[in-house]
Parts: sequence; C-alpha cells; structure tokens
Amino acid sequence: MKIAIVDDTPLNLTLMQALVSKLHDCEPIPFVDPVEGLAWCQANEPDLIIVDYMMPGIDGVEFIRQFRARAEHDDVPILMVTADHERQTRYNALQSGATDFLNKPVDRNEFQPRVHNMLALRRAHLSTRLRAAELEGEVRKATATIHQREEETVTRLARAAEFRDPETGAHIQRMAHYSALIARQLEQAADFCTKILLAAPMHDVGKLGIPDHILMKPGRLTTEEFEQMKRHPLIGYDILKDSSSPVIGMAAVIALTHHEKFDGSGYPHGARGEDIPLEGRIVAVADVFDALTSSRPYKPAWSLEAAEHFLREGRGSHFDPMCVDALLSDWNGVLQIRNRFRDAADA
Repeated sequence: MKIAIVDDTPLNLTLMQALVSKLHDCEPIPFVDPVEGLAWCQANEPDLIIVDYMMPGIDGVEFIRQFRARAEHDDVPILMVTADHERQTRYNALQSGATDFLNKPVDRNEFQPRVHNMLALRRAHLSTRLRAAELEGEVRKATATIHQREEETVTRLARAAEFRDPETGAHIQRMAHYSALIARQLEQAADFCTKILLAAPMHDVGKLGIPDHILMKPGRLTTEEFEQMKRHPLIGYDILKDSSSPVIGMAAVIALTHHEKFDGSGYPHGARGEDIPLEGRIVAVADVFDALTSSRPYKPAWSLEAAEHFLREGRGSHFDPMCVDALLSDWNGVLQIRNRFRDAADA
C-alpha cells in the first residue's frame, strides 16, 4: 500500500515515515514540499495520504480540496495532522474531504491504529471497485449476447420477407447502410445509427401478408391490387409492435412510416413533415434511392445521376430535404456501399 506523507517539518516526516515502514506491506512516500506532494498524488493513486495542516504554499485543507476535486480520488482516505485546539480547521478539513485526524505531537499508539483503520477502508474500496469491474464485464457479455440474438432475429425476419419479394438481399443490405449513412450525416447518436442499421432491413416485413399474385406480379398493379399492397406497412407494424427490443421497436416504426411522404401524400396515414418519425423519413430516402438504382424484372436500373435528380426533385414533397441532403453529401460513402453490396448478377 502506497502511503503519501506530506509535512514540511523534517522531524515529523522522518517519524511518520519510520512508523509506516513498520506496517506490513506498506511503502512510505515522503514529501517536504506540499506542492510537489500534491502533484505526485494527483498523477498517481496513493492508498492513503497523511498531510499536515500548517504548511507553506498551500495548507492541508487546500491540499485536500485540490486532491478531492477529481472524482477518481473520492475513495482515497486522508488523515490530517492537526493540534487538538484547531477545531475550526478540522471542520473545514472535513468539508474539504478529510477522512480522519491525527493529533500533534504524533503518538505512535494513536498513529498505527488510525493508519491501520484507514488502510482497511482502502482495501474495502479496492475490493468493491474490483467486483464492480467484474460485474460490468459480465453485464457487457450478457448484453452482447442479447444484441447478438436480437440481430439474428432481425436478420431472420428480413430474410423471411425477402423470400416472398423479388427484391434482393443485397438491396436490403444497401438500403440499411444508406440509412445508417444518412443518420450519421445528420449527426445522430451512435446508438441511433446502430439501431437503424439493424432495423431498416425489416421495413417491408409486412409483405409477408400480401398475396403472391400481387407481390410477384411483373406488370403494373391495378387500383384494387395497389390498395392491397398499401396494407403492408400496417401488417409490418402489427408483426413488430409491442416488442421489448429497442431495435424491433424502431423497426415497427420504420415499417409503418417508410411510405409516408413529407408533403402528406403518402400512406398509410398521410402523415406529413416532422410528424413522420425521423427513422421513417431516413429509410424513405434510402429505400427509394436503392430501388431506383437497382434492376428488377419489371424495370432496368436507373443511372446514379437520374436517381440523384429524382431525389432532388422530391425534396420537400416526397422526401425530407435534410435526409436527401445528408445522403448526397457523402457520395463517396454511397459508392462504397454500392460496390460492397452488389447484386449477384452484377457481381
């Protein structure tokens, strides 16, 4: 145990250093200069500090106040050496963070029990800190396991929808990464960006409830067929809602709102502007952009320039202008995502 002793009187310093040396497993670290002693204590982590009150430069109360100013020093015990009559000084020292006091002149019969008690307190603090770190590690492992299972559930739900949809798995990957790119460019929190990357692939899970003859139809849908197709956001929301998982909760919102339009002309509820949740507005841009630039049995892929023009034309009507600008502001990132997740035919 490292014990810092700070006292400008050499005789007192020598005495306390000798008394500490007699204690088992203790190393005295003496300082005559309180400023030097404070610098060492702040740069290192002593297990106990013994500090005199009357010192030049900074007194013991100021020494304690400056040392305690850092939160990581809260559990380091401090013994202040004072005279019995200095009661106000003791009160001030207690307010500054002193743990206990030693009377002048220092008596070995008082010194050793007090130091022993302070070191026992320090060992208890260190043991608690170690256990807290162990528990934190266990919580991290458990949380990682939960996230892994959650991600697997998300992936399987997305794959289930993919099997009934002519869109490819690469489309799902691209639009999810475009969504995360937009969220980052909008300076959303890292947690939000991670959640939208995992949640976006489930945007069309409601297509599980759409009949095959509509979902797989190669040509244009009739008015009646399109009305049935427009039910898939509500079906997706019903599948995903009320989950305790934050990711699936976000996925439910995305499933419900990714076909809403900024001017209120979308479906299923005709929500407009910022009444549409941000995650829905983001995925609307990412999904349409990738759908336009991907080939389908019923259409060829648009050029990047044509898709960019379409997004710009739709700012403020179909799309949230901020989300469009966010995607287009990192064009290199867009191209990297396209190259990383290419359709099998293109590859």
